[in-house]
Amino acid sequence: MNRLKGKIAVITGGNSGVGAATAKLFAAEGATVVITARREAALKEVADEITAAGGEVYAVSTDISKPEDPEMLMQKVMDKYGKIDILVNNAGILEQGLKPIDKFLDEDMDRIIETNEKGTMRCMRAASKRMTTGGAIVNVASVAGEKGCGGAAYVASKAAVIGLTKHTALRFQKDGIRCNAICPGNIITPMTMGTDPKALDPDMIGAMMTHSDIKAQSCTAEDVANVVLFFASDEARAITGQIIVTDFGAML
Repeated sequence: MNRLKGKIAVITGGNSGVGAATAKLFAAEGATVVITARREAALKEVADEITAAGGEVYAVSTDISKPEDPEMLMQKVMDKYGKIDILVNNAGILEQGLKPIDKFLDEDMDRIIETNEKGTMRCMRAASKRMTTGGAIVNVASVAGEKGCGGAAYVASKAAVIGLTKHTALRFQKDGIRCNAICPGNIITPMTMGTDPKALDPDMIGAMMTHSDIKAQSCTAEDVANVVLFFASDEARAITGQIIVTDFGAML
């Protein structure tokens, strides 16, 4: 308990899945959590749960795919709390069908990169210039970006997040601001469970099955949130620029 006492933590995609689990865990550990997402109703539900459990939460509706929104979000946090200690870049979207490199659609690529890559970059730009020594950025990437196991557009966006994590760690090492990334495998969340099996590309699924243990269990949102908590806490103060895969060894 109280591993994040006194910290102000901004969590994108905080309305469901990993983001909601992380927000609840952070609040239980003493942080004031700022949760943000596009869907206001779902965001309010999570905020109400945190408040009911005795946590401190501030919900801000934000669309990180819009260039101006991340800057407005971080300024709102500064106006209200005067600091940003932790940023968790969790917001992200999938494309339908796991389309491989020879079949991806430009419209999928544009939509996914706008949120997963550009949105993450915008949030890091806006938060990092307001952070001071001791700040921590945790990016939720994907094993897809590390191993290539997914649709081409999604893989590209998450591989970019991995590269940006290392870049950001290098940029701010001298300032005492850390940046690490988690690469979950399959996670049981509303987003992943909403995938239509009939829409999945058979060639990509075949390739993934050849190179992974399909019997390995899936992560829960709470499994990922526990690793996010470690990276965000002072217990990980010596760790920066690192990429951790959490997939129960499915893609070793």
